[in-house]
Order: sequence, then structure tokens, then C-alpha cells
Amino acid sequence: GATGATGSQGPTGDTGPTGAGATGATGATGVSTTATYAFANNTSGTAISVLLGGTNVPLPNNQNIGPGITVSGGNTVFTVANAGNYYIAYTINLTAGLLVSSRITVNGSPLAGTINAPTVATGSFSATIIANLPAGAAVSLQLFGVVAVATLSTATPGATLTIIRLS
Repeated sequence: GATGATGSQGPTGDTGPTGAGATGATGATGVSTTATYAFANNTSGTAISVLLGGTNVPLPNNQNIGPGITVSGGNTVFTVANAGNYYIAYTINLTAGLLVSSRITVNGSPLAGTINAPTVATGSFSATIIANLPAGAAVSLQLFGVVAVATLSTATPGATLTIIRLS
């Protein structure tokens, strides 16, 4: 026989639950490049015999050296384990003005942008830079350019050095 007429539509069913699905697993922790850092200063009033070619400034006090940077036994050379871009900053405060210059050296070579070479005697120096350093780079803070004795201040930190790996 013939197909019968379509019946009336039934009632709408109940709405199902809404919301986000289950939370996924936590991802791996990323690399923190700023975990590579070093800070050291000299608050001892050290007298430094400056040579024309340069004398490294010892930084034995208040050292906070993170992984990836080591400091020499004389507290004058800071070696970075990994290549990367590093924030480097220093200050030097002397007890008396001298016609002396300051700089950062990397593997014994002056780091452009960190050289302070005043034309009149001064007692305070500072510089900040972001520099690309190779793995194993040896970083030092130096006074140079005159044969004299420079005495670091004790009223303010006589010298500070900060190194932080950025990338």
C-alpha cells in the first residue's frame, strides 16, 4: 500500500553539557637565558697599580655568580660558558681624580662602547652595553692609559661589574 502521512515532530531533547574539554598536560619549561649572570664589586679600597696597557680591576666582594659564568682566582676575569648577547655594565669610583681611562676587555681586546677616556682628571667611570660574546669569552674590567696608583673608593662601591646573558 501507499506510505502513510508523516507524523508530528517530537519534543526537543535536553541541552547537553557545555564547557571546555579536559586540560592538556603542562608543556616543558623553556630555557631561561637570564639564569646566566654575574655580579661582583670591590668595596675594599684597593690600590691598583695602573699600567699604560691596562690593569684588571679585582672584584672580590659581594659576588653573586650564577651558572654559566666562572670567575678567576684573582677575581679579575669572568668567563662565560655560552655564546650569546650579554648585558654588561660597570662603574668605577676612585678616591681622587686621575687622568686614567677605563674599559671592558673581552679575551684581552677592548670592547668598543665601554671605553671611557677623559681629557681631564676624573674619579668616576661607567658604561653599559649589550654585546655578542663567543663561548668561552673572558671578560675583565680595566683601568689603563697612565702609570699611576688608583685607589678605589670605600664610601661607594669602588668598582662594580654586572654580566647577564640575554639570548
